[in-house]
Amino acid sequence: MNGRVLIIAGSDSGGGAGIQADIKTVTALGGFAMTAITALTAQNTTGVQGIHEVPADFVSQQMHSVIDDLGVDAIKIGMLHRPEIIEVVANVLIDKLPGVPVILDPVMIATSGARLIEDSAAEALSERLLPYADLLTPNAPEAAALSGQLVETIEDALIAARSMRDMGPGAILMKGGHLGGDTVIDLLFKDEDQPMRFTGPRIHSSDTHGTGCTLASACATGLAQGLSLEAAVGRAHHYVRAAIETAPGYGAGYGPINHAHTFRAD
Repeated sequence: MNGRVLIIAGSDSGGGAGIQADIKTVTALGGFAMTAITALTAQNTTGVQGIHEVPADFVSQQMHSVIDDLGVDAIKIGMLHRPEIIEVVANVLIDKLPGVPVILDPVMIATSGARLIEDSAAEALSERLLPYADLLTPNAPEAAALSGQLVETIEDALIAARSMRDMGPGAILMKGGHLGGDTVIDLLFKDEDQPMRFTGPRIHSSDTHGTGCTLASACATGLAQGLSLEAAVGRAHHYVRAAIETAPGYGAGYGPINHAHTFRAD
């Protein structure tokens, strides 16, 4: 077991996304997962039926408990649906975890379409957390919300990424699953003008619940284990594709993927 990943995100009772997907991913890739839960959701493959808020000071307490004893090699941030949560997370990152890689998945809308962030929190996310993110991992709707640009094509994604780079993240991984075409293209924007492309044939499946959480956690695990950003993203890309291809087919809606495909039964 190598690489301690602190996951700051919401719980998905259906097990396909959120903290549950994050823990499975980190474990499947050989890391050690630790958590600070920001919200509890009543959720399944058909939608989000309810959200129970976690007090901001308790989110901070969870983070301190982990940091002060176990140590952290990388941080994965997911659902932060209220400004107060964003504020305490930013404060702990600044005070306790300078220099530790931060992977920020700007969770705003669930796969089912349910909104997972308050309007006021979206602005706080841009101002308080984006400048501290070493890697930002938006999908097309999230990139559109953050940049104010319509994102429907690769060209749109390029424009939106340049706008988001001005907000301070070290790198941006633009996920291409929401864009059209038979080939899915994820774009990694780092220092260079031209992004690195991670491509693969589109997998026609409704079993895609939690793919964004999974990708971000896989990237965080790679960085925690000492991989370069490019290598971490490449491994994460392949891990998620295999998880979709081997999805178990559970639920009546957008089903979960197979996080355990790296394990082999004897």
